[in-house]
Amino acid sequence: MAEEENYSNPLTALFHVLFKGSAIAFYILCSFFINSFIIQFVVTVFLAALDFWVVKNVSGRILVGLRWWNEINDQGESVWRFESLDRESLERMNKKDSWLFWWTLYLTPVVWLALGIVAVIKFNFDYLLIVGMCLSLSAANIIGFTKCRRDAKKQIQSLASQVVTAHVASRLQSALNFV
Repeated sequence: MAEEENYSNPLTALFHVLFKGSAIAFYILCSFFINSFIIQFVVTVFLAALDFWVVKNVSGRILVGLRWWNEINDQGESVWRFESLDRESLERMNKKDSWLFWWTLYLTPVVWLALGIVAVIKFNFDYLLIVGMCLSLSAANIIGFTKCRRDAKKQIQSLASQVVTAHVASRLQSALNFV
C-alpha cells in the first residue's frame, strides 16, 4: 500500500490559501455586515494585494520552485524575468504542494469572475471595480507563473538535450580513439 504524501510546506500552503480565501470571504460577507463600499473596497483589495505578494514572492518559490518578475530595461521596454530551481530540485518538489498551488492559482479568478457576474446581475456595477482589481492581480500571477513554468520546461529540455549531445559526443570520441 502506498504511503500518502503530506504537504512538505504546510504553513506556506496554509497562507497561500488563506489570503485568497480571506479576500473572497471578506468581499462576500462584508455586504451582510457593513454597509460601506469604501471599507469593502479597501480591505478586499488590500487582502487581494497581500495574496498577490505572497503567491509571487513566497508560495510560488516554496511550493513549485518558480519565481517571476517584470522590469523595465534601459531602453524603456518591459522585460519578463523567470527563475526556477534546477531540474533535480523541480523533480523533487512535493506533488501535493504543487497541486494545491496550481489549482488555487487558476480557481481564484474563476471565483472572482463568478462574483463579477453576480454583481452585474444585481446591478451593483460599482462592485465590478473591486472584482476587476482582484481579477487583475490574480491574472498577473497566472500569466507570470504560467510563463515561468513554460520557461522552466524549456530550460529542462535544453539541458537534457545538451546532456544527451555531450554523452553522444563522448561516446563518439571514445569510439574514434579506440579505432
